[in-house]
Amino acid sequence: MDNEVTTARRKSAVRSLQAGTIGAIVEWYEYTIYGLASALVFGSIFFTELEPAVAQIVALASFGVGFLARPLGAFVAGHLGDRIGRKSTLILTFSVMTVSTAAIGLLPTYAQIGTAAPILLCVLRLAQGFAVGGEWGGAAIIAVENAPKGRRGFFGSWPQIGVSAGLLLGTAALSFSVAISGDAFAEWGWRVPFLLSIILAAVGFYIRLRATESPAFLEEKARMEAEAEEQKAPLKVLLAEHRKPLLIAIFARFAEAGNYYLFTTFVLSYLATTLGLPTEVGLTASMIGAAVNIAMIPVYGALSDRIGRRRVFLIGGTIMILTTIPLLLLVQTGQLWAIIVGFVVFLGLGHAMVYAPQPAMYCELFPTRVRYSGISVGYQMASILLASFTPALAGAMVLWSGGSLWPVMIYAIVCTAIAMVAVRFVPDNRHLELREIGETATAPAPAPAAAAR
Repeated sequence: MDNEVTTARRKSAVRSLQAGTIGAIVEWYEYTIYGLASALVFGSIFFTELEPAVAQIVALASFGVGFLARPLGAFVAGHLGDRIGRKSTLILTFSVMTVSTAAIGLLPTYAQIGTAAPILLCVLRLAQGFAVGGEWGGAAIIAVENAPKGRRGFFGSWPQIGVSAGLLLGTAALSFSVAISGDAFAEWGWRVPFLLSIILAAVGFYIRLRATESPAFLEEKARMEAEAEEQKAPLKVLLAEHRKPLLIAIFARFAEAGNYYLFTTFVLSYLATTLGLPTEVGLTASMIGAAVNIAMIPVYGALSDRIGRRRVFLIGGTIMILTTIPLLLLVQTGQLWAIIVGFVVFLGLGHAMVYAPQPAMYCELFPTRVRYSGISVGYQMASILLASFTPALAGAMVLWSGGSLWPVMIYAIVCTAIAMVAVRFVPDNRHLELREIGETATAPAPAPAAAAR
């Protein structure tokens, strides 16, 4: 009987891991192709009436528009995830993302319908942002809450590869489109990656429907029903009783949130528009860096189970601070080998080390009853504060400085330093059961007689 229970739990953990990982890959593929398209072609086909340099900045800003809806998606998905369940909420966010991405692939351009084109583009981008706002928290939770004892860091790191796997697949799809469409890329080739997302979505739906609900959530729900406890709004409880971990969750993201998009969106635009390099140069470097990132994230996740989330994060943050200037100077040379080295070191060392332990670290900050809300709101508030308009801001800084990357370098270093300060306050809860986190501090002390017994 014990073997059967163990086998069932293992299967449940693996299915949940697959659901979080595959869903994240598909959603971040969809998110990535928008970022790449905004860097390469949206300025010329959706913002035609503007000067080319301004149109490029506005196109990158449209990428940032999606981040405005992320907090709303985090609030809604967090509430639903803590009230009705993790699995159902993940299916909802996945559906919204898939429909909006396919619609972008069918959207007429400015030349066809005028001002309505950029307006509709931004509306669909907001829908993407809403979906992603609830996606990351659910994918992280369903993997971590179903993880075997002592392996939360490793299991939680797998949905993190969704970002780079999506980047890799999205970049490959865009490169394929460039190859088959040639000079017609701006005419119809850019639509191909958006329409291919329908096939990926079918795979994602199948895997997510097979996932099981989190045992931690079911246990908490049963406890509240047994004790007839009034179920307060998770967001209200979060803001009233868990402000400190929420602030830690927000500022801990400053190391990777904006810096990731500096490399994967802004640098591609910089290489193509400022340095005048072929599109394939940036795409090739991006794909190689993403592949290394995918390989290293589970390694660092497992390492966090051994030496702690905080220590792995701080090592990664230190690497990012020490390498930011050299790596961007390499990119500025315009040499393919230098650009590849820049992407590989950033994505394979610094970014991977601060990103891998985040799911387990965030889940260990909040109790089960507000965990979905806590990590979703914390994660996405950082997105709107930092990551949202970082590519456009970086482009504006380069334009203001006459083509220099120094303002961008300083910006990246300061943001990383802020995150490292926040993570210093993260408690080491890796040895606690998830049901104990956030509850032990407020639990009543045992009566003397009970303590004596």
